This record gives sequence, C-alpha cells and structure tokens, in this order.
Amino acid sequence: MRILIAEDEKDLNHILVQKLTQDGYSVDNCYDGQEAMDILTYTKYDAVILDIMMPKADGFAVLSFIRQRNDDTPVLFLTAKDSVSDRVKGLDSGANDYLIKPFSLEELCARLRSMLRTSHGQISNILSVGDLTLDCSTHHVARAGKEITLSSKEYALLEYLMHNQGLILSREKIENHIWNFDYEGGTNVVDVYISYLRRKIDSGHERHLIHTVRGRGYVLREDTDS
Repeated sequence: MRILIAEDEKDLNHILVQKLTQDGYSVDNCYDGQEAMDILTYTKYDAVILDIMMPKADGFAVLSFIRQRNDDTPVLFLTAKDSVSDRVKGLDSGANDYLIKPFSLEELCARLRSMLRTSHGQISNILSVGDLTLDCSTHHVARAGKEITLSSKEYALLEYLMHNQGLILSREKIENHIWNFDYEGGTNVVDVYISYLRRKIDSGHERHLIHTVRGRGYVLREDTDS
C-alpha cells in the first residue's frame, strides 16, 4: 500500500514515515499543502494523511482538491484543533477519519488499517486466498497453517496482491504502489520480488497461487495454472 503524508512538523513527519515504512507501507511525504496537491496530480495513493494547518495550502484545500477530482482515496486528518465543530467540519468536508494531536502511533496505524479495509470492502484484517492467510494488523502470514517469514517489501507486495486477488496487475502498477519516489533500484525489481514470494508462498505446494500473465503482469488467484 502506498501512503502520502503531508505534515509541516518535520519531526512528526519523519516519525510517521519511519513507522509506516516499518509496517510495510510505501511512503512519500511533503511539508506543505501545495506540494501535496502537486504530488497528487500525478500519483495515485491508497490513503493520504493530511495535517490541517499547513503552509501554502491547508488540509481542507488539499482535501477539496482530491474530492473535486472525483478521487475517493481515504483521507485521515491530523490536527491540534479538538473542538466538536472542527471535527464536524473535517468529516463533512470529505475526510474519512480525524485524529487529534497528540496521538499514539498505534492508534494512527489502526485507523489507517480501518480506512483501507473499508476502501477495499473488507470487514476483517484477515485476508485469505485458498489456504494462504495474511493478518494486516499483526503481519502474520501462513499457508496451510505454516507460518511464512517475509521481508517488509515481500509483505507489502503480497498484501497488495491479496487486496487485488483475481486482478491482473502490471509490473508498472505494482512498482508504483510498492516503491516510493526514493527508490533507485533495478528495472526488474518487481520480477525479483515476485520470484522471492513464489519461493516462500508456492514452493512445495501443488496448487500455485501466484501466476504470470504473459505480456500483462501478475495475478494472485486460486487455480491450477502455473
């Protein structure tokens, strides 16, 4: 999942980036509302975390920009304002959730997971395809009851595939969702990580779950095709 953080408090911004990156998200960040709108013009995110009081353009302006583009990306507002009227204004403006500073990182992550579940039509943190399960809250992955240890990027890739099970995802789309702007690796990074996942997810199982669709990309589904 790819997340944008727009927060002008640099220390908090960096803490959020570090925490969400550790949790397996691909994270881009900026420090003012205008830069956020510039980024959102050409990049699609799974969720946006917006501070309300930012220079150049506030969070309400950024949210309005998002919604005027018919973009239903989940938005979580961060603010030091704690009055009921401020919270109502934020939610009525199209925000999906509202978190008052100071807050715990655990609560922010839980609210983010909740928004992402809703946006994907899920009612549980547990994703499953066949005998493969993934717990979005604990990052526990298992197949046929056997735990599988994944790196943060392997986990992020598997979670993205499972959120989109049955859908063919191009290499470009996968790369754009899993790696942020700072990535400077090789052009075959998606193929490399798919091969890592296959060894851990499909090796030793008669029924493979990760499939290549020649000329189009990859798909996670339960069938017998290789």
